[in-house]
Amino acid sequence: MENLIPWFCLKHVPGIGNHLFKRLIEQFGSPQRVFQMTPQQLLAVEGISKNLAAAIVNFKAPQWIQAELDHVHQRGYTLITLADGSYPPLLKEIPDPPPLLYVSGDLAGTNKTVAVVGSRNATAYGISATQNLCADLTALDITIVSGMALGIDTAAHQGALAGKGKTVAVLGSGLNIIYPAENRRLFERISEQGAVVSEFGLGTKPEAHNFPIRNRIISGMSMGTIVVEASRKSGSLITARLAAEQNREVFAVPGSIQSFKSTGTHTLIKQGAKLVENAQDVLEELTAFTAYVPVAAESLNHATDPRLASLAPDELDLFKILSPYPLHIDAIVRKTNIEPGKLLSLLLQLELKGVVQQLPGKLFAILEPKP
Repeated sequence: MENLIPWFCLKHVPGIGNHLFKRLIEQFGSPQRVFQMTPQQLLAVEGISKNLAAAIVNFKAPQWIQAELDHVHQRGYTLITLADGSYPPLLKEIPDPPPLLYVSGDLAGTNKTVAVVGSRNATAYGISATQNLCADLTALDITIVSGMALGIDTAAHQGALAGKGKTVAVLGSGLNIIYPAENRRLFERISEQGAVVSEFGLGTKPEAHNFPIRNRIISGMSMGTIVVEASRKSGSLITARLAAEQNREVFAVPGSIQSFKSTGTHTLIKQGAKLVENAQDVLEELTAFTAYVPVAAESLNHATDPRLASLAPDELDLFKILSPYPLHIDAIVRKTNIEPGKLLSLLLQLELKGVVQQLPGKLFAILEPKP
């Protein structure tokens, strides 16, 4: 198992947030390598000041880290990092992914995901619509992601479980602090049929400021976000906004025009969110993620794929960076540091050579070779 202590250490250097953590990993490859750098080498990274470079070089691992790792093992949880193959692939592409995720359960088979969020004080209509929609989506091999809150979140998980599908709950607390407490049994069922995840330490309480933070994970690990029953000031609209900022699809289930719980969802529809009546409405908008058969980049080489033999060195270098999942052009720019004009030219050449395809929304993915 990978040594997790450097990951914890870098995460807890004062001044290192998730944006900067990701930048350091992209630059140096791992936290271990970051701590091996000189202050001068660290200063070459955007956002690193002299004081911050000194803080990294001089940081000493606090004793509580090993105690936390021991507790994770004792509880049967797992910890995954940005470098792990089981880390949600879409979540890696947001600007500020959590470096570490605590997991109860198993994330395997949860790569095709849709988030479903909404009012905590849901109506009978909202709960029924959510349960039926989520059961239908899981029948199509879609994993349901939500926040395990009361109301729509709970209905989303219940619908997925009833449909014998997978579901992922993202908490605004540590895994040892189940919130709300009445969802303890739901926590256990989700862990058995999917996963409960959190970026917060095991004993973190469900403080109000944690929930907007966790919302970016709900939207970030999902192809799109469906909002069911939300007022104009609903926290669910934060998740919808984050989904749009992350270049993911936004959906809304319409409600009664006489209910204030529909004002937020109806506003989303007016702003361009896809109106959802059934699972097919969702699938129609996810062609950027589902209209192709993903293939791992490392499985393609000159020996097995004659298309790659025709690539110029800079084209091949770019190809190796591309993900089997659609990547937005902004994410590719960050990964390569190639000037945008040249990058678009290279991507066009890869399209013409049949190894990459462009999808709606300035997304690019590896194209499976024809048999």
